Amino acid sequence: MSERTDRRSYEGQSITVTFEAGRCRHAAECVRGLPEVFDTGRRPWIRPDGADADRVAAVVRRCPSGALRYERTDGGEGARPPSV
Repeated sequence: MSERTDRRSYEGQSITVTFEAGRCRHAAECVRGLPEVFDTGRRPWIRPDGADADRVAAVVRRCPSGALRYERTDGGEGARPPSV
């Protein structure tokens, strides 16, 4: 039996945020922390360019379920090391 993940990516200029709906526990840390980026009444509901990438990353790290994750594309904290 394969495990299906429903992870969606939302790309911004400096950061990409991913969301896995099946893991979300609706604690609303994201919505309360950065409503200009995370707004469930809007589509797409995540707009990474709505705030500075450092602020977006800080709010994503507060997600208690791990449903939200991020990857920095600007070399900021949490960025992947360059490929060799």
